[in-house]
Amino acid sequence: MGFADFMSDAGLSMLEHWVTTRSYIAGYGPSQADVASFKALPGPPKVEKYPHAWRWYKHISSYQSEFTSLPGDPSKAYTTYGPEKSELTVNPKDAPKSAEAEEEEDDDLFGSDDESEDEEAKKKREENLAAYRKKKEGKAKPAAKTIVTLDVKPWDDETDMKKLEENLRSIEMDGIKWGASTLVPLAFGIKKLQITLVVEDEKVSIDDLQEQISGDEDHVQSTDVAAMQKL
Repeated sequence: MGFADFMSDAGLSMLEHWVTTRSYIAGYGPSQADVASFKALPGPPKVEKYPHAWRWYKHISSYQSEFTSLPGDPSKAYTTYGPEKSELTVNPKDAPKSAEAEEEEDDDLFGSDDESEDEEAKKKREENLAAYRKKKEGKAKPAAKTIVTLDVKPWDDETDMKKLEENLRSIEMDGIKWGASTLVPLAFGIKKLQITLVVEDEKVSIDDLQEQISGDEDHVQSTDVAAMQKL
């Protein structure tokens, strides 16, 4: 489906929803997808109504001098990016079911609760319904996860980056899976470590993780979240 017209509230709402959990329109860094979407807007979205879209717009505006050199296909329209289908509820029948509605559906699976049914049939229906609900509750829901890209900056160009990464990866927290890393040049021969990880949202606090990483005071000057995206 892609983005709708950004001149409309529907289009801006779609953009707001899209960048709520993303730093960029596509991927983990600025690209032509951001450029096309940025240029399609007449100006920054209203911060009080679209705070995430406003934050994204301000962030991308800092790359304006680099627009032509950003990766991607500059010929693509902004409408080719965004959700494959609308994530906004258009028709009430498409809205998520409430707990009460689901319970009513469960009741319907095993017959009505008609007062005229005999006691034996009613007892059997309730037993079947209880067994079904127990089975339904026993199914473990997949844990919500987020892909996070962290920038870890050293003190200077003499910092042992191999040791810095070794100390970072030695941090053991339930719900973290470390991924790929790379060294990114900054200035004056200094390089930052950029590393990707997957975290389970209910188990891991990014703030706590950054605090642990910063505890390596001999090597780490600061840490920043470069990107986050829900899985």
